[in-house]
Amino acid sequence: MAKVRARRVVIEVPENLRVPPGELEERLRVELALRLYEKGIASLGQARRIAGLSKWDFLELLAKEGIPIRYGEEELREDLEVAKKLAERAGKQ
Repeated sequence: MAKVRARRVVIEVPENLRVPPGELEERLRVELALRLYEKGIASLGQARRIAGLSKWDFLELLAKEGIPIRYGEEELREDLEVAKKLAERAGKQ
């Protein structure tokens, strides 16, 4: 899979959010990923990387949140690449 370029963004949030301080960054990443995916701004692959989750964990989270799954060209490319690597590994055994 090609290396994905990323940009770091710093945001300020109120100190009194009802989120334990140790969970704040993770919660914000997950919430951002969910909303970007839901609005069609981020693909499934992009959103799950933002959230820091595996594809399957992110799919499970989408289901839990009631967000419909969209399957586009990027997801198809990623799945085909994974299938190709698995086939290559199986051929080596």
